[in-house]
Amino acid sequence: MRGCEGEREPGSVRRPGWGSDRGFVTAESAVVLPVLVMFAMALVWGLLVMAAQIQCVDAARTGARAAARQDPHDAVVEVAREAAPRGSTITVGREGDQVRVVVVAKPPLLSGLPFEVREEAVASAEETVGAGT
Repeated sequence: MRGCEGEREPGSVRRPGWGSDRGFVTAESAVVLPVLVMFAMALVWGLLVMAAQIQCVDAARTGARAAARQDPHDAVVEVAREAAPRGSTITVGREGDQVRVVVVAKPPLLSGLPFEVREEAVASAEETVGAGT
């Protein structure tokens, strides 16, 4: 008796609840994909912040070397600005026999966050190196 409710054709497989989970993958995707996109964006932003931090380190060290050689203030700022991230603030100061260069930058993207990248470098002025001997 083919066609009766309790019988199956040979080779066919009956799956319990076959129609109940249709569309489940679509619902999962709708939840998971935005989370993955946000995670990827956070990783990219973190990499950009780290790159800005490295640029600030380089700029502060370069500026401190130039200031230690007794270069003019404008030249020190210009040398540091070339290595610093765009829009950064550079401060050059002298305290006794040491020069200090501070570079402060806002991270790229999401600049509305109250977050800054800051680096400072200190070097001995060349005129004072070895003066104690």
